[in-house]
Amino acid sequence: MNDIKVMTVFGTRPEAIKVAPLIKELEKRENIKSIVCVTAQHREMLDQVIETFNINVDYDLDIMEKGQSLNDITCKILNKLPLILNKENPNIILVHGDTTTTLATSLTAFYNKTLVGHIEAGLRTYDKYSPFPEELNRQLTGIIADMHFAPTNLARKNLISEGKPNNNIFVTGNTAIDALKMTIKENYNHPIIDEIGNDRMILLTSHRRENLGKPMKIYSEL
Repeated sequence: MNDIKVMTVFGTRPEAIKVAPLIKELEKRENIKSIVCVTAQHREMLDQVIETFNINVDYDLDIMEKGQSLNDITCKILNKLPLILNKENPNIILVHGDTTTTLATSLTAFYNKTLVGHIEAGLRTYDKYSPFPEELNRQLTGIIADMHFAPTNLARKNLISEGKPNNNIFVTGNTAIDALKMTIKENYNHPIIDEIGNDRMILLTSHRRENLGKPMKIYSEL
């Protein structure tokens, strides 16, 4: 029996963090050939995660350019990824979340008549401009996807309400938790922690462009 070829495609730091545990698990399976392709929608931040989790990258589209638009990213992936699909002919392509890489990869897979598995499926605001462009990215990916790996029961309900077959939806939890468990160290040392000592520490991180401006006031309140 031939091995099942599973190609995982990602391009940003958040994607890399969340697919890392899955890639490491796929590598353990004797009947699965794991293929990793990165688009490098992010470059430096992506490489940091790849190094942290020791991910073996088979293909790197290396599309990152300063100041490029969403159109640029999409076009580059649509042009470069088919060459790899034609060479490897994977049984299924795994994508994560709601990035431009996610949508462009899913569309490429559809054109190639390759199955798509969508990790972190079913998250919705039902406002196509919030978050932008992620909301529409994930909705369109959901239309293309053949298998939906939902992090929560609410995400599953969203998919069912959209007409996705129940037997194609799997509630898996969030793989970010698995990634966290992989990086926990019993004896973790850092100069900032040494400086704080036994005082309470609150770590705040903001990622989305929607958080700029008024929402940032939460930092001063805390």
